Amino acid sequence: MKSFHDFSAKTLQGKVVSMADFKGKMVLVVNTASKCGLTPQYEGLEKLFQKYQDKGLVILGFPCNQFGNQEPGDEKSIAQGCVLNYGVTFPMFAKVDVNGENAHPIFKFLKSRLRGIFGSRIKWNFAKFLVDDKGRPLKRFSPWTKPESIDGYLERLIQKSSEKIALK
Repeated sequence: MKSFHDFSAKTLQGKVVSMADFKGKMVLVVNTASKCGLTPQYEGLEKLFQKYQDKGLVILGFPCNQFGNQEPGDEKSIAQGCVLNYGVTFPMFAKVDVNGENAHPIFKFLKSRLRGIFGSRIKWNFAKFLVDDKGRPLKRFSPWTKPESIDGYLERLIQKSSEKIALK
């Protein structure tokens, strides 16, 4: 059975990164867009990243232009917008498709393991997929779920994980 760690993706800078680099960490995968009504979620995602990165969480942003042409820029303009407007420091990847025949393999995998309310298709920008430290998809959050709403869920997961480590 495949794991999230079996995939790779290109960063905004063109470097190929193996998801195996994130073994032992919880990963929140988000399809993003810079010209969307939900774009301010970058700020909340960055806050989550800052709060939990030392506790084993990494957030991975994947820009996508499949919803209302809301990510029309190239990699350089996407990177500049994320940093200048929202102070994003979590890893951002090259623009991908999340639905259809050309969907990135990571999103095909995540959607096959975590179906949404209306099936596997992603409905809009800022859909979020949480993957555990072993590469198993855990939970899918809708685009309209604000990062702040995920905070308590992450806190409980991280606490459980810490307790397991302490018991060993």
